[in-house]
Amino acid sequence: MKNLNWGHGLMIALGCFILFILTMIFTFPTGSENSDLVSDNYYEEELEYQKIIDAKENAAALTQVPTYKASVNGINITFPEAVQPDDNKVNFVLFRTEDSNLDVKKEVSLHNHQFNIPKQVISKGSYTLKLRWNENKKPYQVDYDIVWK
Repeated sequence: MKNLNWGHGLMIALGCFILFILTMIFTFPTGSENSDLVSDNYYEEELEYQKIIDAKENAAALTQVPTYKASVNGINITFPEAVQPDDNKVNFVLFRTEDSNLDVKKEVSLHNHQFNIPKQVISKGSYTLKLRWNENKKPYQVDYDIVWK
């Protein structure tokens, strides 16, 4: 048998590297994860983002903000007495970052300064709850991170 020289060692190292790369390609599944964008209209939303910043600043200036509480019936959102949304209407989005099919978007009317998001429309996982409303034609938005179990 011949002695190994540096050329043989280089070829063995290159072969091992190629085998490693091929193993990585065929071992890890491709396309099994949901690869949706965070938003379908990300460019338009980026242009409108200043309005969102203003709405969040308006909400930060409030002395009391809406609160949420998870219960067996779903998520209960309660608005303080001091907050009076125009036409008593509130928009909410339960935003699921890993799967846009699980997002929940709706405009609701407040009853006794509160509303409920029923448990039937919520899947287990992590959500961002975005509450949006106008008061005296001034926009407000608060965001909460929620883990639904």
